[in-house]
Amino acid sequence: MAGSTPVSLTADPHTAAAVVVKPASKARFSPAREAWRRFQRHRLAMGSLFVLGLILLAVLLGPLLWRVPINEIDFAAKLEGPSWGHPLGTDDLGQDVLARLLYGGRISLAVGLAAMLVACSVGVTIGAIAGMSRGAVDAFLMWLADLFLALPALPLLLLIIYLFRESLKSFFGPEGGVFIMIVAVIGGLRWMQVARLVRAQILSIREKEFIEAARALGASSVRQVVRHILPNALGPVIVAATIDVAAAIIAESTLSFLGLGFPPDIPTWGRVLFDAKDTIDIAPHWALFAGAAIFLTVLTINFIGDGLRDALDPRRVL
Repeated sequence: MAGSTPVSLTADPHTAAAVVVKPASKARFSPAREAWRRFQRHRLAMGSLFVLGLILLAVLLGPLLWRVPINEIDFAAKLEGPSWGHPLGTDDLGQDVLARLLYGGRISLAVGLAAMLVACSVGVTIGAIAGMSRGAVDAFLMWLADLFLALPALPLLLLIIYLFRESLKSFFGPEGGVFIMIVAVIGGLRWMQVARLVRAQILSIREKEFIEAARALGASSVRQVVRHILPNALGPVIVAATIDVAAAIIAESTLSFLGLGFPPDIPTWGRVLFDAKDTIDIAPHWALFAGAAIFLTVLTINFIGDGLRDALDPRRVL
């Protein structure tokens, strides 16, 4: 301001009080940016994110670049090892293993993501209802979750698929029926952990001051959950979702390996591994590359889940 007297940064110790200089405050970041900074410090998670990105690019763009038909039979080249013409070798019908794995990766990853969405949707809904209802509704829903947790997953999975496989095929076709059935069954048997996580988070968050303020302002229970509680409870749900993707990929591979998954002309990773089991002693490359694809994908997803768990936990300092 014009005419104002400049203020000196020094003072006479005999006539003026000492000046306390406060350090500059640290820059504040949004919760999402702070979580990303924490995630970046997790080296295994960052490396896994890079590897998973390469896998996704390979299965999405690979079939467009490597245009070998997945069901082209060449008996003269059956069970050949890796070569320039067939980088990952061939199977017992002379089909290119690389082309089949690239195509099958799309289906295996699609099953994992779709089953995760089903499990999270059901789990978040049931967990939110249980956490906000309490009383008899809460007790019944948690009893239902305990019941599903007590059921043996694999035998139940096999039984449901055996009973409803043909009826779904008649409605949705061979490929669509199997896909819907596998996604629905796997997702329907993975919602319990998500429901328990969401319920525990809601029981904790609903007693916070900002929820009391929203309740005092007349916010309905649905608005409290959607606008205030669930956004603050998404951390554990996101971690559980990554684990569910890996578990769904393994479950689909197990079903295909047991012969109850997709038909032979749809080469998912589990189906390729199932077809390779009888020739593993004379053509180990066939099973090795299919198993490596499943192992690497599941491993990277689990490491990403570990990184997200650390990044979304405000009590943990990396």
